[in-house]
This record gives sequence, structure tokens and C-alpha cells, in this order.
Amino acid sequence: MTFSLTRRAALLAAAATALLAACATGPSAGVPPPIVFVHGNGDTAALWTTTLWRFESNGWPRERLHAIDEPYPQSRDDDGKPQEGRSSAAENMQHLASEVDKVLKATGASQVVLVANSRGGNAVRDYIANGGGAAKVSHAILGGTPNHGVWADLNRAPGNEFNGAGPFLTRLNAPKGPAGDEVTPGVKWMTIRSDNNDKYAQPDGVWIGTKGTPTNVAFDGPALKGAENVVIAGIDHHETAFSAKAFEAMFRFITGKPPVSLGVAPEARVVLGGKVSGYGVGNLQGTAPSNLPLVGATVEVYATSTTNGERLGAAVHRKTVGTDGNWGLFTADSQARYEFVIAAPGYATTHIYRSPFPRSSNIVNLRAERLADADKSAASVVTLTRPRGYFGLPRDQISLDGQSPPPGVPQGTAGVSTSKLKLADGAGRAVAGEFNGERIVGRAWPAANNEVVLLELHY
Repeated sequence: MTFSLTRRAALLAAAATALLAACATGPSAGVPPPIVFVHGNGDTAALWTTTLWRFESNGWPRERLHAIDEPYPQSRDDDGKPQEGRSSAAENMQHLASEVDKVLKATGASQVVLVANSRGGNAVRDYIANGGGAAKVSHAILGGTPNHGVWADLNRAPGNEFNGAGPFLTRLNAPKGPAGDEVTPGVKWMTIRSDNNDKYAQPDGVWIGTKGTPTNVAFDGPALKGAENVVIAGIDHHETAFSAKAFEAMFRFITGKPPVSLGVAPEARVVLGGKVSGYGVGNLQGTAPSNLPLVGATVEVYATSTTNGERLGAAVHRKTVGTDGNWGLFTADSQARYEFVIAAPGYATTHIYRSPFPRSSNIVNLRAERLADADKSAASVVTLTRPRGYFGLPRDQISLDGQSPPPGVPQGTAGVSTSKLKLADGAGRAVAGEFNGERIVGRAWPAANNEVVLLELHY
């Protein structure tokens, strides 16, 4: 007998729910703890989309999974000096503290699990050590957090949050307890790192613009004394948090047992929403990425052809963004491919092509882009982007418009998450991007009309 995907998903969910109930202990036995997910430098909550789908597919209630947006996600050049559109380590931590309190109030739980990527782990550690979080957090999981710095050298940006020899990380890494641990006691800690493929845990400074100069940081820089330190071979900086293998480690650490499935179980009804943002402070133009609402932007959604990216009729959704920043809610077809179009003053018309959405999500965040001056002479500019990971050669199979490898992807350490193609002709034709089996087809819109194209990968 052959089961439908929906039937199979239901069986997996039932098995996963039983597993969670068996693992739960304490006053809320049978109810999994709420999890708060914290993104990294310059990023958005949207990077946790597939991780949330995997938790949901293993029986975790959607209302107990919370991915937060830091309003100004990019760190300052010098943590002690104000910088427009950027946040200090203290501000990042204070925002996390506020979000945790909201989640505790909404769920009635006494503690949360914190899961972070990269800079988000700095906020988690600071909150638990110095912000009152020790009593409110049961487990802390840090994926790719540069716990000992991206570099450790007081002769280079000594006040930077990512300097392992600077005041912020020196304070966090001070020995604690009789064993001299680097983690705050009372919380269960886990780090997830790559063996040698994390661009921000490299002995050489090539990825921070100082090729040939030692960083004084080793491949094991994200590991912490006193934590369970997990090493996953070959993964990159983002995959330490957003990959299926990282999810497997997280689930086991929280529940004590492996997940039922590493896949994403499809839903019968898919509803999408999320925030539209840009660069700068609110609607004021700037260079740093922002997670504040881009009020007044318009979003249109079109179903597109799998073969050539052409629109299949009129827009299936349209909205002008209000003060909450949300462009939804939109009931989607889980089998359909979509083009999201963002229009806002001061930005290029941004066309984002996506693979089908197998499950609902309220963090399909969209960021309006600009056309770079150097690209304005092109007929069309198309970028293949992988928000939840990097491109690595020869590790990955990647192509853009038939070019393999695509432009700008070097051999060796996986260190770039985008590949940009400037077309000399052919605006209006189909352009395809592929990455390890995921294929997205879009259209080349004319740069002369101030339009840019993104082919955005899920995985």
C-alpha cells in the first residue's frame, strides 16, 4: 500500500509527538519547552525557517517555537562607540532578554531553550551571565558562535565585539566555578562547530582581509570549556545552526533522543507571512541591514512556471506594508513556485524567486535591495543566494545560468553565500540557479529599469 505525503507526514508527526511526551519531565510533562532562536550578524529571523519546519515535523508545537529579529542586527565596528543603524553587544543582549520575557509570559513556561547562530550566541552568553537569564534558560545551543573571536589581537580593532582579546569576549570567557569553565553554571550548554570549514574559525586571516596573517584563533574557536562540544565534518559557518545535521544535534541535546525524521513533513494548508525591511534606520536610507519595517513598501506575489519562471497569471497576493512590516497573510499552494516583488522608494524593484513552501511560516522575511553603481551597465543582474549556508567547492554542486562553478565562488573553505551574474544581454529570458539538487528558475528583469533579481534557496 502506498501512503500519500500528507498521510506519511501525519504518521511521522504522531510518532514524534509520542517521542516528545516520553522525553518531557517536570511540571509541564508532555509539553515541549519553548525555544527561542537568535540569528547572527546582519541576519534575520527568516534564517530559522527550515529549522522550525524540522522541529514542527518532529511534533514540536508551532506556538512554542519563536524566532526573533534584532532590530539593528549588525554589530558596531567598535562596541563602545555608537554607530548609526548598528547595535552594541549590550543592546543585542537587552533585546534578547525582552523577547525571552515575552515568550515566558505567552507560554506560561518557567524556562526557555535558547538556540543561536554566530553573533546571536554572544547575546545568549551575555544574557545568561549578566542579564538575569541563568534562571530563565534550561539549555543553550550555540552554532558557529566565535566564542574565542574571529581574531584575537589587540592591535586590530581592539574594541570590536568579535575580537577574542577584546574586553567583551575576555569577560565572557573568564573562568567560572571550580573547574574553570567558560560557561555559566546552572544551564546545559552545547556548541556546534565545523571541523575546519567555518570561515570565521580560521587560523589565517584570509576571510577578514588579512591573508597570510595569523588570527590567533583555531578551528576549535567556537568550542567552550564546560559545554558539550559537537563537531560536524564539512559544515560551514551557517550550517552549524541551519543544517539538518545541526538540527539533529539540537533535538538530541534537548530531548535526550534523536528526532524521528530530519526531513520536512508537508502540510495540507500553507499560510505565509513575514516582515519587509531594508537598510538604515526605519525608512531613512543607510548602509547597515535593518529588521525594522519598511513602511509603505508594496509586495506582490506571483505563481511562476517551473520550467521558465514566467508568471502564471495575475498577482495572487498584493499588500502595502504598514507599521507592523508584515506583507501577509497569504494562503499558498505547497506545490507552487513563487515570485515575490518588493517596490519601495530608494530601492530597486526586487524580484525574489523561491522554491515551493511545504509548510507555513510567519518569518518569510523580505529585504528590499539596491542596484549597485557598478552593475547599472548590465542588461540584467541575477544573484543566486543561499541564506542558510555558504557555497563551497568542490564540496557542492552549484550552477547559475549554466555556469558551473558560478561567478565569485572560490575553491576551498565555504565562504560566500551569493553568486552574482551580470548579463550583457537577454533581459526577459529565463535564468536558472541550482545547488545540490534544489533548482530555482526566474526571469532576468532589466537593470535599466532599476530592477534586480534574486534566486533564493531554501536549503
